[in-house]
Amino acid sequence: MDDLKEHALNAKAWPFEEARMVLKRIGDKMPEKGFVLFETGYGPSGLPHIGTFGEVARTSMVRYAFSLLSDLPSKLIAFSDDMDGLRKVPENLPKQEMLNQHLGQSLSAIPDPFGTHESLGAHNNARLRAFLDEFGFEYEFLSSTDCYKNGEFDATLLTVLERFDAVLDVILPTLGEERRATYSPFLPVCPKTGRVLQVPVIERNTDAGTIVYQDEDGSKVEVPVTGGHCKLQWKADWAMRWAALDVDYEMSGKDLIDSVNLSGKICRILGGKPPVGFTYELFLDENGEKISKSRGNGLTVEEWLRYAPPESLSLFMYQKPKTAKRLHFDVIPRNVDDHSSHLASYASQDPAKQLENPAWHIHRGKPPVEEGSQLNFNILLNLVSVCHSEDKAVLWHFISRYRPEASPETAPALDKLVEYAINYYRDFVKPAKQYRSATDDELKALEDLLASLEALGEKASAEDIQTEVYEVGKRHPFPELKAWFKALYEILLGQSQGPRMGSFIALYGVGETCALLKRAIAGEDLSA
Repeated sequence: MDDLKEHALNAKAWPFEEARMVLKRIGDKMPEKGFVLFETGYGPSGLPHIGTFGEVARTSMVRYAFSLLSDLPSKLIAFSDDMDGLRKVPENLPKQEMLNQHLGQSLSAIPDPFGTHESLGAHNNARLRAFLDEFGFEYEFLSSTDCYKNGEFDATLLTVLERFDAVLDVILPTLGEERRATYSPFLPVCPKTGRVLQVPVIERNTDAGTIVYQDEDGSKVEVPVTGGHCKLQWKADWAMRWAALDVDYEMSGKDLIDSVNLSGKICRILGGKPPVGFTYELFLDENGEKISKSRGNGLTVEEWLRYAPPESLSLFMYQKPKTAKRLHFDVIPRNVDDHSSHLASYASQDPAKQLENPAWHIHRGKPPVEEGSQLNFNILLNLVSVCHSEDKAVLWHFISRYRPEASPETAPALDKLVEYAINYYRDFVKPAKQYRSATDDELKALEDLLASLEALGEKASAEDIQTEVYEVGKRHPFPELKAWFKALYEILLGQSQGPRMGSFIALYGVGETCALLKRAIAGEDLSA
């Protein structure tokens, strides 16, 4: 363990770089709260999406890396800002008309449009916790509503009241003239309507711990700032939470850089120390636009898991967190195969290299042994495609012949991968398939390939087949070998991209491939 810790102190993987910053912040002293606190935040106005999962996954990776550097206990909090007022109804929620009648109310006070929980906030919190639990994250869930109402934030809220002017000095310069005239860090919760009010504070009573605001009917209303009678504006709220909970680490998206700086200043005013931060780039949809909960234009965790194992999603989150990435269905196959490659290389690496392997971070230091019978996901997709079958038994006929030691019982991960491949093929590959006929030059190359494969025979290895496919391409007037392979994919598979042909032909079978080539040469319709 000492050797591993020494490697961790020098590891270049980004979770270790972050963990070392946390260690520098706290030193080797036990924090007064008794643990090192990592936090993630969630705004439950819309359904949880992959971005929410990503923040928890990445923070968990940093936390685990920290555990290798220090023996200090740590905790991860998933915090839900469910006391926030609903400003706009997300497009992907049912009962839009009903929800619009509750605009301005706390998310934890609005009826659940799904009819399964006591409130919209509770429903979305449950969705968040369900998929965090599915991935086995170790975390403690905190509700903003509970923390405000049970008094956990009271002492810090009174400090905000006491240092009201200093907080304003930080916030007001960032606001427009009209907003400055009405801004208050405290948002009273109207006792009559339950709405979270954005109204000016006209009086403050530090000794009593109250504020006075002018209601819409012109009357003056005095409320305590404690006990859930008020909520803070979110930048002040973020700072208050950092100070009240003594948060040591929290990451956030690039769009919140200015907010992080402001909240850090307010946190210091309140006597707290801002956490170590990490700014990650945002996810983009297929059109290169930012993913938004309110628009619902991103993938959900459930959608990803229909097509791929959870570890592939964790790998997507691990890779290049400071680079903007498209989060669309077409990134799934690559991440499945890349995860498999990282697992395959892990066992042969020395301990220092293992700490740089994404598999170490995804599997919390204990990557599983990759099944010897595992197959490339893209090859399975193309097997489904060329077989024109979504029957697992049909696909296993080919797999078992290629890997006799494998069966659904002995290789459950592979069996599940076959299921993922069928789902992905059905929803994305099949609708886009477009076969074409071969040109005269391509026909000659196909005939050459047919003769070469027949000469190789059924027992030829994937490498021998791959070499022969290359040689055939070189013998014919293609501008480059890439054009030869593209022609094979378009003619035989109905798509512009495809698998490594040697491995694919070995899996599908030399005889079956020869039969397919004969049909293509004869000009038959291969889509049937």
